Amino acid sequence: MANNESGSGAGGLVMAFIAGAITGAAVALLFAPASGEETRGFLGERAREGRDRAADAARQGREALNRQREQLASAFEKGREAFEAARNKEQEG
Repeated sequence: MANNESGSGAGGLVMAFIAGAITGAAVALLFAPASGEETRGFLGERAREGRDRAADAARQGREALNRQREQLASAFEKGREAFEAARNKEQEG
């Protein structure tokens, strides 16, 4: 159950970041004493940073999903082995 929460946490993190980036850009436009060219450059830089952070969050989400998939496969295999061992023991006994 706790593993599912970490998967949804990555999505929430991305959404929070996007909301923060939009808010930051709006505040920057409203209070920027810079020229239009400087402001566009600033916003472009922030957009690139946001894209990089979103890509990093997506990568972390994929890694977490892969770890959970491996854990599930391992647990399934151990359960199958325990079932086979119990079945063999029952057939011998």
